[in-house]
Amino acid sequence: MHWLSKKRYLVGMTLPSLLVYTVYIILPIGIAVYYSLTKYSGIGKPTFVGFLNYARMLEDKVFWTSLKNTMIMFVLAFALLLTLSFLLALLLNSRLKFADLSKSLIFSPAIIAPIIVGIIWVYILDPNIGVINNLLDAIGASALKQKWIGGEVLSPYSIAVIYFWQQLGYLTTIFIAGLKMIPEDVLEAATIDGTTFPQKVRFVILPMMKTTISTVAVLIITGVFKIFEIVQQTTGGGPNHLSETLVTYSYAQTFDSGNYGYGMSLATFTSLLSLLITAIYSLLTRNKED
Repeated sequence: MHWLSKKRYLVGMTLPSLLVYTVYIILPIGIAVYYSLTKYSGIGKPTFVGFLNYARMLEDKVFWTSLKNTMIMFVLAFALLLTLSFLLALLLNSRLKFADLSKSLIFSPAIIAPIIVGIIWVYILDPNIGVINNLLDAIGASALKQKWIGGEVLSPYSIAVIYFWQQLGYLTTIFIAGLKMIPEDVLEAATIDGTTFPQKVRFVILPMMKTTISTVAVLIITGVFKIFEIVQQTTGGGPNHLSETLVTYSYAQTFDSGNYGYGMSLATFTSLLSLLITAIYSLLTRNKED
């Protein structure tokens, strides 16, 4: 197998993957950035307008609403998923009865298509036909009924909860895999030294799982900025664009309104914001490690 160390073979094996990555990732990003600098309706030739589309965002109330909604979802999903998926992994990693069955049940939402997830939660949260409001009616607590989706306030919070429900099992599985990689003798030595369980988690488990935690954090950050099907199925961005996210608003501008240039500027901004938050997180965690 010494031939694998030769440069020409390494290049030959890397080239196909690099070609696919360039065609399907790099090239579309470049095209999107180009169209974000133009006025284009999908018909005819695009007209170069520079950064006018980005300047338009500053005056667009729907853009600021979609940005606010996206950040609400991000903060809630990041806090809930990173914390609870880790705690749940600690619980399921211990020797409990029915642990394997519990893992399967918790992971099951992750294999459901997002559009189906949206349909399921419409029947739970819809103000008129949803299970929650009908249950509140049945127990005589009609005063507690809310517009969980499709209202002016609670939609982004509800969508964050739906995304949390869908992703919890997947991220918990990643944390369980990380826990399995910690040597048993290290944990046994900590137990022999008389550490309590919280001390073991803080001083042994967490430091040895920094890579896993960073991986999960990046998955959450990038995942939140790709929430699309759930919003489309539950609220459609309404009423009056009040539950739009950056992704759904970009889609609406591009394909519903035919404003390809403005839609691509929204998509480019969303990608840059996701990269910026990821970079900030990486910088902060690196500083703590140093």
